[in-house]
Amino acid sequence: MTRHFLFVGACVCVMLTADRPVSAQQGGRGTQMPADHMDHRFDNPEQSAKGFDDPARDAWQMPDRVIEALGLRPGQAVADIGAGTGYFTIRLARSAAAPTVYAVDLEEAMVKYVRDRAAKEGLKNVVAVQAAADRTNLPAAVDVVLMVDTYHHIPNRVTYFRELRKSMKPSARLAIIDFRKGVPGGPPDHFRFTAEQITAELTKAGFTASAQHDFLPRQLFLIFQ
Repeated sequence: MTRHFLFVGACVCVMLTADRPVSAQQGGRGTQMPADHMDHRFDNPEQSAKGFDDPARDAWQMPDRVIEALGLRPGQAVADIGAGTGYFTIRLARSAAAPTVYAVDLEEAMVKYVRDRAAKEGLKNVVAVQAAADRTNLPAAVDVVLMVDTYHHIPNRVTYFRELRKSMKPSARLAIIDFRKGVPGGPPDHFRFTAEQITAELTKAGFTASAQHDFLPRQLFLIFQ
């Protein structure tokens, strides 16, 4: 997802810029109120890859430390929702646990891009998945869901995450990584959420907060079950 997630838009996983108008909804007395999600197309993988896969991103995204914190085990399956160009997908597939990685994205061009990328790199444990607007279309239940810089693209989040639970094993974990307010990069501040806001929405969807990591300089890192 990266990410145009109108299902919500995994992933994965990248620094976003507000380079086009965002959607708004009509408020009372003719005023325009900000939408509760950022509607943005990511349909040019080659162009997106210049930012998504920029080596400089590693310094603040800390992908190896993120994957270590997930505590993956051999035989597990991971869904990278909003996978985009595969920044996390490829790293997850190469990790010591070598899980099956479902690279889920709404953009058809992104799905093809990450499928081709995994094939070129000889990663047989990557499965690219074309998402629908309101569901992931995961072909099997997973042990871990990773959603990086995608939460703020999702409309109707409570409904979306209730549906997502159907594709998660009973003991599965959901990892949400998204931009903090007031940090460089990312969407406008009104499309950023506090840990309390995310937790409140996911609690309504049937999840329970289980951990919070604070080592990422620009992003929240929350774990739910």
